[in-house]
Parts: sequence; structure tokens; C-alpha cells
Amino acid sequence: MHLVQVDLNNDNHCVAVVSLLNDYMLDDMGIGEEMPHGLGPKIINGLRRHKAYLGFLVEIKGKYAALANCNLNFSTWKAKPLINIHDFIVSPEFRERGVGLLLLKAIENYAIENGYCRINLEVRQDNYKAQNLYKKAGFKECDPNNYFWENLIV
Repeated sequence: MHLVQVDLNNDNHCVAVVSLLNDYMLDDMGIGEEMPHGLGPKIINGLRRHKAYLGFLVEIKGKYAALANCNLNFSTWKAKPLINIHDFIVSPEFRERGVGLLLLKAIENYAIENGYCRINLEVRQDNYKAQNLYKKAGFKECDPNNYFWENLIV
């Protein structure tokens, strides 16, 4: 197992990002159906234009097993950058092997080595498997507890 930083100019990485996002969408914790036709290229083009994108893949024996799509942000309270994990996916065929924990710890090491003050993420309230993984990796609920709000712009 080894960590690979996503290079959006590498066709193999782009295929892996779309494939793993499709796995996520198919999952019960996703939308429960395949990625809509034509969305994959739009995702890759959007990520290429997004200056704050940072992605990581886990490769096992030539196969990409996991993906973390992250966004870089800045904590004004700490006056340091932070990493937000937006998508976190372990392919179903690689689950229960420690791949997710490896990926989270690798992101933590990257953050420490590059002067980031924290890593944050959101998780569905009913996604207990992910929550247990995140706890194992050292994550905890914010204190005080925070809510995730949105304003959908259609």
C-alpha cells in the first residue's frame, strides 16, 4: 500500500478519481445509484480549475483502493491553513483492510509536515462505520458541537 498525491494531468489518476467517486455514489451512504452520465469529465475539469484542490489516492498492487478529495482553507483563528476532506472513499473490495486508516494518517502526516493547523470533515449522522474509522484516526466531534448548513444554489 502506498499513498499517491492526485495529479489531474495524469489520465490514470483521473480515471481513478471518477471510478472511486462512482463507488461512493453507488454506496448506501452516497446516493445509491451510479454517477450520472457525463458528470465524470465535469468533475475532473472542475477540480483542475479549483486552485485549492488537494487529492490523495491509495494504491495497492497497481489498483487504486481509496481516495480523499480535499480542499485547502485558512483558519483565521489560528492564522494557519487547514485541510477539509470533502470526499472520502474506500473501494468496497478494499474495505476492512486498514486502507481508510492508512489514508487518514497519511493526510495527517502531510498536514503536519506542511504546517496545517487541522483537518476537518463532515460525516452523515447515520454513517457509524465512517464515524468509528474517524475516531480511530483521532477525529472527534467539534466542541462545541457544530452543525453543517447549506444554501443550495440551483
